[in-house]
Amino acid sequence: MYYGFDIGGSKIALGVFDGQRRLQWEKRVPTPRDSYESFLQAVVSLVAEADARFGGQGSVGIGIPGMPETADGTLYAANVPAASGRPLRADLSARLGRDVRLDNDANCFALSEAWDDEFTRYSLVMGLILGTGVGGGIVLNGKSITGHSYITGEFGHIRLPVDALEVVGRDFPLTRCGCGQLGCIENYLSGRGFAWLYEHYYQQPLSSPEIVALWELGDAKARAHVERYLDLLAVCLGNILTIVDPDLVVIGGGLSNFSAITDGLAGRLPRHLLSVARVPRIERARHGDAGGMRGAAFLHLTD
Repeated sequence: MYYGFDIGGSKIALGVFDGQRRLQWEKRVPTPRDSYESFLQAVVSLVAEADARFGGQGSVGIGIPGMPETADGTLYAANVPAASGRPLRADLSARLGRDVRLDNDANCFALSEAWDDEFTRYSLVMGLILGTGVGGGIVLNGKSITGHSYITGEFGHIRLPVDALEVVGRDFPLTRCGCGQLGCIENYLSGRGFAWLYEHYYQQPLSSPEIVALWELGDAKARAHVERYLDLLAVCLGNILTIVDPDLVVIGGGLSNFSAITDGLAGRLPRHLLSVARVPRIERARHGDAGGMRGAAFLHLTD
């Protein structure tokens, strides 16, 4: 059996999957915030319960926000303070008597989608998250590519390309990102960026769901805004696709629920790609909130 943990600031979620990648059981407990020992014990107890339930030792994978293992072997995860700065992978592997694997939650999202029954035929899959931020992951032959510093897939911190100014105007403001840089595409393509762009052009502060609702009603400003957003997304994604050249792009995050994005993107991409490039298949994420657990469980699938 494959055990997948999705760990965040408020909950530790365990999903148990069988050899056909079907969910067999899941359980959630609160994430201990102050005690590392309590944090370790919460994970160990869930694994022991799963072992007893299924009569054997399952493999253990963990998806967690942040950098799963820094140069000194410790976790960096600001919203999981009880475990941040600790050698989490080594400690859990020792306590559980098995190889525990960690990856960040965005990579686990991409891995979960790449192992969807329909998508396994694609060797190179890119996951793109358009949510509170912009991120994602790259999966090659069923295995996530983490990179030297676990930053592969941090697409949101690529800066706006020059040709983006043809979409938004030469006097477009470059806003400061939380990472410290100017002009990161996350500030414009995330859910909050989607709302910021609308306010920038129409001087009216609306939330992303409010803008989408207006678009569905045929509102002219909302329609023009979505066209501009899609053009900007295509410009930025064109640069990424020239580097990655995936077979499939799976879009997740809150904005993926807006069908105009997945429906309207493919037709805009060719003019931003090399003439010999083929537009990848573009799909909305299939597994939603379960993706973290699924992807973490599947960290062991390529053994």
